[in-house]
Amino acid sequence: MKTSLLEICCYSVQSAIIAEQSGADRIELCAGVHEGGTTPSASCIKISKESVSIPVHVIIRPRGADFCYSDIEFECMKLDVIHCKEIGVNGIVSGVLFPDGNVDVERTKELIDLAKPMNFTFHRAFDMVNDHFKALEQLIEIGTDRILTSGGEQTAVMGTDLLKSLVEKASGRIVIMPGSGINHENILCLKQNTGAEEFHCSAKSLVRGKMEYQNPKITMGGEENVPEFEFYEADSKKIRKIVSILKAEDK
Repeated sequence: MKTSLLEICCYSVQSAIIAEQSGADRIELCAGVHEGGTTPSASCIKISKESVSIPVHVIIRPRGADFCYSDIEFECMKLDVIHCKEIGVNGIVSGVLFPDGNVDVERTKELIDLAKPMNFTFHRAFDMVNDHFKALEQLIEIGTDRILTSGGEQTAVMGTDLLKSLVEKASGRIVIMPGSGINHENILCLKQNTGAEEFHCSAKSLVRGKMEYQNPKITMGGEENVPEFEFYEADSKKIRKIVSILKAEDK
């Protein structure tokens, strides 16, 4: 039996350090937690890479919302890929779609080729395609290393059936990595029911900031449901629980 791999989604340098210390095998580095992950700053990428010894994969996504990008946005993405390669990042997490729900094969391949020799993960844009098995074959054809997916559902548990089918169809040609809503309570079931060997978790908790005075009249982002004096950070206890379960299953 192959050893399972745990990737932790981290939204800061501190979270990356916590994830490594807690037993994670790889970091997916992001910004924009409330947007589902966007490209982190150059300094965050550089210092994270210098602060941990496990592989760091960086999301290349210029904004939230959909995955159809303008020419200017795509140029920004390419420059971010180049920056990551120059400082020795291990992998890129990205992807581009057409408005009709098909993979933009040409642009995605351009990112893959530009990223080499870095690893390339096609992110959860995959969950937004109109034909998952067609997209699977296209991504294999252009040299994608991995697909991060919830199985086309809100959570990986809900998408278990499709995840299982994707792992079977992939047949070792590409890694299918379940992600979304995975925790210590469901990861073992997902592993057993899908056949997946890599898993993506956020395992995060809200942490109170240092501000003692708080002005209740203002929300800096203009969104009342977004916490202004708390932020998400990797939770060591949650990660360690998941790691212990995976290690016990791999024995």
